[in-house]
Amino acid sequence: MPKAPVKRFRRLPDDKQSRIIEMAWEDRTPFEAIETLFGLAEPDVIEVMRHQLKPASFRLWRKRVTGRTTKHQALRSPGVVRGYCPTQYKQ
Repeated sequence: MPKAPVKRFRRLPDDKQSRIIEMAWEDRTPFEAIETLFGLAEPDVIEVMRHQLKPASFRLWRKRVTGRTTKHQALRSPGVVRGYCPTQYKQ
């Protein structure tokens, strides 16, 4: 039985589902940007990816993003200003 974040994700239009997965795969898009745009916090994104990806793909993705400074705004250098830009992701 899918958890609440996965159910919320499945209610989104296909293009938004695709965009969430794309943003999660991107190395330089922080989880905070996904949360700002779609309301899915990092644990929610992890749960969605667990259900959407094949097991081997999920393991590779988790290995890549775990501890990656570019995926976690709090770990980034203060000089890096990438992330959420109101005009970057058009709704």
